[in-house]
Formats: sequence, C-alpha cells, structure tokens
Amino acid sequence: MTGRVAAVNLGIVTEAEWAGDASGRSGIDKRPVDGPVLVRVDGVAGDFIGERAHHGGPEQAVYAYAEEDAAWWAAELGRAIRPGGFGENLSTYAVDVTGAVIGEQWQVGSTLLQVTKPRTPCTTFAGFWGLPDLIKRFTVRASPGAYLRVLREGEIGPGDPIEVVERPAHGVTIGEVFRATSLEPELLPRLLDAEGLPEPIREKARRRLPAHG
Repeated sequence: MTGRVAAVNLGIVTEAEWAGDASGRSGIDKRPVDGPVLVRVDGVAGDFIGERAHHGGPEQAVYAYAEEDAAWWAAELGRAIRPGGFGENLSTYAVDVTGAVIGEQWQVGSTLLQVTKPRTPCTTFAGFWGLPDLIKRFTVRASPGAYLRVLREGEIGPGDPIEVVERPAHGVTIGEVFRATSLEPELLPRLLDAEGLPEPIREKARRRLPAHG
C-alpha cells in the first residue's frame, strides 16, 4: 500500500503556563488545513513555532507522525486524538515512520524531504496533553515520529502520496536513534554509522561511548 498524507497541520498560537517559550507561547497545537501548503527549507508556511531554540530550523523543518501510532495512543488513553495532536505537520498513513532510515528521502507532493532524527518529548508536550508522566510513557513506547529536512521546496496537501525514493544502506532507523539516546545505550555505536544524522546527536553518542570518552 502506498503511504499518503492523512492531514497537513499548522500550529496556532497557544498561550499557557506550560508553553516552552519564554513568552509563554507555543505552536504545539496544530490544526488540519484543507488545501496544499508551501513547504520551505526553514519550515512549513503558516506554521507558528514558539520556542525556536529547540524547534524548527533546517533539520527540523517538518515533523511527521503516523496515524497508526496516534490510534495506539488514543486507545491507550481512552480519548480521541485529532490530526496535529502530537504537534505534527504531517499526519501520515501506511508509512513506517519509526522504521524510517536516517537520511532516507521522501517524495511528497512537489517536495523532496529527508529523514533526520526522532522527536524528543518535552514538558510542553506533557503540558499540552495534561499528562505529567507523558515523557516517561512516550519514551517507553518509542514511536517518536520523525523530523525531516527539505531538499526541494514545494507544496504538500492532504491525500498526497508519500514515496520513499532513496534509502541509505546503513539501516539505522528513527526508532533505533530514539532508543539509543534514551533507554538502550548499547545501541549508541550504531549512530556513528548513520550518515545524515545531525552532528550534535553523533557527537553525543561519541561522548557516551567508552572508546571515545
């Protein structure tokens, strides 16, 4: 089955005490839009980002989360989770986001995107959901969604197919990177082979390995 974009979501300005920005504003509350949106190297047009120190930028220009993983959380929590509920720009269907290989390229609409790294849960996310233990639960579940860089700017709309057009041979996945940097440090050596992984993560792995410490 061909993967597709189930929804394209843009952040609205949310003011709350749990917002990560110093001004108390967050863009984690993203809402579906009806038509295509412009996707640029620095992010999705019209998407509000509050805390730019940790969100946005070329290596986090687009955030994708799978509908199938969202459905698991909805069942786990016993509540509906609408598209954008994870703060994702792209809600995907029939795409193995956790199994996406670092550096693999997705043709989506008229854009070309590249998988860069997993999302790290934060207190803003926990506050948005009203679940103090969400960071721990999200970490244990280890289905973090994927950040993507934009290799070719263009437009993405709901229903657009998602085609993996290139996949690096190293095989290091979003899920492996997330687990290596959270609960399974024995996976850290794998990260050194992951071409396309942002250098700060590779450097963190080097520092934590005995041979490099």
